Amino acid sequence: MWSYVDNTIRWWWIPDWLPSWCPTSKGQLKAAEDKMLRCISSAFTKQFIPISNGDMLWTLTFSSNSMKAKTPLVLLHGFGGGVGLWAQNLEALSQRRTVFALDLLGFGQSTRPQFSTDAQSAEDQFVESIEQWRTRVGLESMILLGHNLGGYLAVSYSIKYPGRVKHIIVVEPWGFPEGQDTVDTDRPIPVWIKAIGAMFSPFNPLAGLRLVGPLGPTLVQTFRPDFKRKFSSMFTDNTVSEYIYHLNVQFPSGETAFKNMSGPCGWAKRPMLQRMDQLQPETPITIIYGSRSSIDSNVGDSIKEMIPQSLVDVITIRGAGHYVYADQPDDFNHKVLQVCEKVD
Repeated sequence: MWSYVDNTIRWWWIPDWLPSWCPTSKGQLKAAEDKMLRCISSAFTKQFIPISNGDMLWTLTFSSNSMKAKTPLVLLHGFGGGVGLWAQNLEALSQRRTVFALDLLGFGQSTRPQFSTDAQSAEDQFVESIEQWRTRVGLESMILLGHNLGGYLAVSYSIKYPGRVKHIIVVEPWGFPEGQDTVDTDRPIPVWIKAIGAMFSPFNPLAGLRLVGPLGPTLVQTFRPDFKRKFSSMFTDNTVSEYIYHLNVQFPSGETAFKNMSGPCGWAKRPMLQRMDQLQPETPITIIYGSRSSIDSNVGDSIKEMIPQSLVDVITIRGAGHYVYADQPDDFNHKVLQVCEKVD
């Protein structure tokens, strides 16, 4: 399999002049994130937490001395996301306990290293970065909440480091079921879909956003106007779309890792359902879905059947789509706080 550099040379001639083509920079990403967080009145810190190989994970911390007796809540965003997308949740969730939100390795303002092209090795890089981050921050244990890719990594981390996680909360998780071509031989993927998939397979998922260069910000506003609506209680301008744009036109490090972890049509090469029995039975897991999401909520029932000895709770939030925490933030915050209160 080609490395990222090989892909760049053969398929992607733009990165040599990307900085002048795409109107973005690290400074603009930072400014866009600052705008996303400007409505938060609670005190919090922002810092880079150093891990191995000179890498750093960008981290927001909401904490006070009165909260330190309770298990901290750690938030892991999804594919293409960053800490700013928790803008409607951070204050509410940090009322009674310390909350950390970090940009995953390869995303947001965190370091964007080269990942392995092997799916398992790339997953391990993500997991080890979280463990190194935990060690540097000094957490003995945590409640680990992940959305989308973050949910997948939360379970993967919990399998490897079970003693560090008191409760897992996965929100609209990616990568749990097996791919359609694997589980349903009676309904194979049509040849034309396979052909399209093969044609686009050399490219990263968001390569098109970088390809259009200066048109990128307008493209995000045009094709994802829903994000403006999701945060309409906080912003009336294009703050959210600008943040999403700058998140996803930087060097595509985590994006490339995600692509290497994905098979045809975006299915995980290493489906998490195949490994749920490796979770420690004493680790509770809560799965949150949006009632309007296209994500298969039956996965929650499958998990219950696979690990009957574990406490598995499935919550559906009415009126929410895939971005549950932004679609119905008050309901989401309330449900998460209820889960956390059961921990301590």
